[in-house]
Parts: sequence; structure tokens; C-alpha cells
Amino acid sequence: MAIKTKNVKDISKGSKISINIALAGNPNTGKSTVFNALTGLKQKIGNWPGVTVEKKEGKRRFNNFELSITDLPGTYSLSASSIDEQIARDFIVHDTPEVVVQIVDASNLERNLYLTTMLKELGARVVIALNMMDLLEKDGSSINVQKLSTEIGIPIVPMIANKKIGIDDLENAIESVYQEDQKPMKIRYSKEIEETLLKIQNILVTIPSIPTNFNLRWLAIQILQNNTEIPTLLERWSVKDTNIGELTSFGKEDYEAEIIDSKYDYISKITSKVWKKGETNVTRSDLIDQVVTHKWLGIPIFLLVMWGSFQFVFAVSVPFMELIDMFFGWLAGLLVDNIQIEWLGSLLGDGIVGGLGAVLIFVPPIFTMFFILSILEDSGYLARAAFVMDKLMVKFGLHGHSFIPMLLGFGCNVPAIMSTRSLKDKKDRMITILINPFMSCGARMPVFILFAGLFFGASAGTVIFALYILGIVVAILTAILLRKTFFKGKSAPFIMELPQYHTPKLKSATIAMWDKGKMYLKKAGTIILIGVMFVWFLAAMPFGGVEYGGPDTWLAAVGTFFEPIFRPLGFDWRIVVALIVGFIAKELVIGSLGTIVGGSGSEEGIKSAILADGGFYALNSLSLMVFTLLYVPCAAVVGVMKKETGSWRWTIFSIVYSTVIAWLFAFAVFQIGSLLGFGL
Repeated sequence: MAIKTKNVKDISKGSKISINIALAGNPNTGKSTVFNALTGLKQKIGNWPGVTVEKKEGKRRFNNFELSITDLPGTYSLSASSIDEQIARDFIVHDTPEVVVQIVDASNLERNLYLTTMLKELGARVVIALNMMDLLEKDGSSINVQKLSTEIGIPIVPMIANKKIGIDDLENAIESVYQEDQKPMKIRYSKEIEETLLKIQNILVTIPSIPTNFNLRWLAIQILQNNTEIPTLLERWSVKDTNIGELTSFGKEDYEAEIIDSKYDYISKITSKVWKKGETNVTRSDLIDQVVTHKWLGIPIFLLVMWGSFQFVFAVSVPFMELIDMFFGWLAGLLVDNIQIEWLGSLLGDGIVGGLGAVLIFVPPIFTMFFILSILEDSGYLARAAFVMDKLMVKFGLHGHSFIPMLLGFGCNVPAIMSTRSLKDKKDRMITILINPFMSCGARMPVFILFAGLFFGASAGTVIFALYILGIVVAILTAILLRKTFFKGKSAPFIMELPQYHTPKLKSATIAMWDKGKMYLKKAGTIILIGVMFVWFLAAMPFGGVEYGGPDTWLAAVGTFFEPIFRPLGFDWRIVVALIVGFIAKELVIGSLGTIVGGSGSEEGIKSAILADGGFYALNSLSLMVFTLLYVPCAAVVGVMKKETGSWRWTIFSIVYSTVIAWLFAFAVFQIGSLLGFGL
């Protein structure tokens, strides 16, 4: 690591000093909770350069300091094996933050300190935020924090991040570490390894292109451990191929295992001095896990939790949906009735307000769903759900960790596909990417809520739940097909840490809900707005003498052309148009129908128009919901799929395959339902 040399800062009154902070730590240590506690709403979310992994940055001011904080992906070490871990490692090694705050789970001290040894060997300035102290105390265990700090030479701040306990002390520790240089940790290895490390360092010293202030011992250790990224790093420094070959020849698997063992021996000696195990052997988490991860009860409990979540979302959202419905209905009617220029009134009322109203009315259920998922994640239950589903998923050719991206897909398929970068095996990752669009994202929910509520009454929640289950089933069947054809072989072993259960915090869940939900609002103000205006234009053309949205418009011509393909599914040209436009964004399916059938932008108006139309009924509505669930994902998902697979071939395969599957399932629903006389 190229340590930034600096003198102790003159912190004069009124001056502002910026400190670049990296938040690092194992997964499930409360790192995001610390980040939210430090930054509040002063956050910026983007992507890391060259990849689509989410990048979180935030600011915090205290005294004369401004902290620029980057929340790194969770990692167990700096010997990266997944994309997330590579991002964390590269940021610490190459971007050289001035202080690294490592979040450590106090109840899992030994495993967490492995990353600490790597950070300190690198030469980073480290502060340890010893989080979840309350869970440690409930277990009856204790840590001598002062002694631990002395042993490893790092300031340690005891914290309970979800209660904001320790935040001020963490700020003071960051200030202290920023003004002082820490010495790199030097773990003593066997005589043979130490001699080999010295040989490597002697070679590195002779290579002028390597930065003079880079920690050569750390680099030598990485070479000895056969770190596959080291040749790339040396090439970046324009090191000659002959030198690279000579250096990498030192690496041996035996050395790697011995170095890891030596680190854990070092950690074990320290923890034996500072950690005292409590008398309580069975924790609250253990008792809960005996039920929720039970061999036979685990999956039914998970299904019950998800069913209850959908019922809750549907019930809680209705009052808010009615308020939004009333407002947009009133506004659309006001514009149409009072603007003298007929086409302009139609554009603003029927097109923009009507289309946007038909989409924004579903903000409450979508935000509520994101809130519920955040609560389940913060509580620690989602990790158990992945654990419970592992054995079942392996039987279907999926990796246990694939369950997390699949579950995230219920919110939005874009970040869900991004999250597959945590999968280390390429085959597992490709299968997970290709099946993820079958997970019903929040943008499809408006279609489900409108038509299920309209034609299935009190059973609407159950119908929506069944659609989500159908998506999972289709994804699993597709995974089996892909594993037996294109991606043959067994899944990589599934190893996952189960965090302690926590009481979810309202603020953290609200921030997470807003971060995910605001993407929906941004769509409404950009893509969806343009989309509904485009649909209005086609529904109004040619001007003069044609009924708006009628059979003689340009919109009808487009739909009529494709209608024969979709007629066996029970769809007329209007549904066909809505589905085509839905490729831009799934929210536009309802927005387009609202523009075509009318209803003055209100949900009740759209419902009344649909019921009065006669072209919509229970069976073809169910067919429409099934097709919407399974057909080609939106343009944003197609884009990220191309980025993550690096292949147009697999992206086009996904588009064609999902559309064919959607047609077949919708066909089966409509034709079988027709034979049984259902919903006609």
C-alpha cells in the first residue's frame, strides 16, 4: 500500500480538513448501519468504475473535519475471490484511504480479526469499530477492549451502531488515527517463509517502477500466497515479464496454507487473553434458529412469512392509494374540462396526468414491499431463508447463495443481477443471472394489484402470492434446464455466516426503502413520462375525426398488427400495445392502459373504464398477469444483463426464452380456463 505521508495537521479554528474514510468489514457485521449512522441522508449512490456493483458514499462533519466515507462491499480478506471482494481490496490498496474503519462483530471476534491482520500487514491506518456489544453482553461474554487494543496496536471503539452508541467516540478515534502514523503489523512466520519473503523483497527493491512507499512485505506475502491479481498489479507498474515470472515462481499452495494458519494462531493467542466466554451456551438466536431453520419447518415458515408480507403490503397500501387516486383523478378532470385547446387538454389530462397517475398510485405498495424486505434483512431472517433454501436449491442445480439475488429480484431485477457478483463460480453466476428476471420485481406489482383487485376481490392477495410462487417455480425449472445443458457440473459449496438476530431499526429500514424506492420515482419523472406521452401521441393520431384511443388510431394499427399472435392468450390490440410499451418499463403497462381506456387518471376511473369496456374479464386478466410476470424484462434489466454476462448472445437468449415461456404459460392459463368455463 502506498501510504500517504503527511505531517500532523495544523487544525486551526475555522479550517476544514477532509479525511477519506473506507468502511470495511465482514458481511453481516452492521457496516451499513454504521454508515447510515454516520452519514444519515447525506449519501450518494452510484456504481464502482467499470462495474455495476453499487457504490455508497456519504459525508459527515464534526469539529473542523469533513469525513468523506465510502461503504465498501463486505469482505472476509484482501485475497479477493469474488467481484465484491476485489472492489474492497482494490479501493484499500490503490485508492489509499487515509483511515480504514473496520467494523468488527464483537460476538465473532476471532474470524473478524483475520481481516484486521491483512489490513495491518498492508500498512493501513485502522480504527476498529467493535460493533454489537449488546449481543455479546446478552450472551454473557466479555472482551477486554483496552488490552485487545494494546495487543494489536489499533484504537478500538465499542459500539452498538443500531442505537448510535459509540458514534462520537468513533469520530474522535478517526481524528486521532488521522494525525498519527501506525506501524504495519509484522506477524512472524516459519523460518523458511521468512527467508523466502526476504528473497522476494530483495528482488522487489531492485525494480524501480514499483512505488517506493509501497509496503513490499505485504506484496511479498501476496506473491507467496499465489494471489492471482498480483501479476496484473505488477503489469500496472510496467514490471518486466521476466521479473513477474521470477516473482510468481515463489508461490506455493503449502505456503498459502501455512500463512493462513499462522495468522489464525496469532489471532487465537490474542483472543485467549482478551475474550471471556459467557456461561450461556444457548443464545436467543440459537433458540429461534431451532425453529426457523428446522429441516421440515424452515421452508413452510419462509413461505408463510412471504405470504404474510404480501397480505400486509396489500392491506396497508389501500388508504394511501385511494388518496393518490382521488388527487390525480381530480387534476386530470380539471385539465381536460378547463383547457380550451382540445388537444392540449387531452395531452395534459389524458396523457401526462392520466398516465403518471396510473403509475404513481402504486408507490405505496412498492415502497411498503421495500420496507418489509429491509426489515427482514435487518432482523437477520433473510440469511436464514437462504440457508433453509440451500439444500433445495442445490437439488435444482442452483447455488445456495443464488437465493439472495433471487429474493432481491422481488424488489428490482437490476440490483439483484448486480448482486450475483458475490458468486465465485462463473457457471453459478450465469445461471442466477438468467433466471433472475422470473422473480417478480416491484414494477410488475401495479398490474397484479389492479387486475387481481378488480376481478378476484378478497382473494387478490392470494392470487398475487401464487404469481410470485409461479415465478420461483419457472426460475427453478429453467435452472435445471441450464445446468443439464449449457452449464453442466455441480454448484460450488455454499458457505454463509448466519448473523445474530437484531431488532430492526425504523430509520435504517426507512433509508433502505427510500434508496430503492426512489428509483421508481425517477422512472416516473423520466422514462415513464416520455413513455405515456408517446402512447398518448399514437392514441391521438391522426388528429381530427378519430376517437382518442379508438380502433382508427396509429396505436391501434400497431396493436392490430401483432394481435393475431396474442389472440390465443385472450389479448386484444390494447393489451398488446401495453405489453410492447412495457418493455421500456413495466410500470408503463398500466400507464398505457390508463391512457388508452381512459378513466381520467384515477384508479377508480380506470377500473370503471375496464369493467365497462367488456374486453377485460377474470380469465384474460389472469392470463395478462402471468404473461407480465414472465415475459422479457424491461430495458434497464436487459442493459445490466449484457453488462454482467458480457455477452449479447446470452442477453438475446434471455429475451427470447422468457417471452416464449410467458406465451406458453399464458396460453395454458387461458385455454385451460376456457375449457373449464372459468372467468368468461
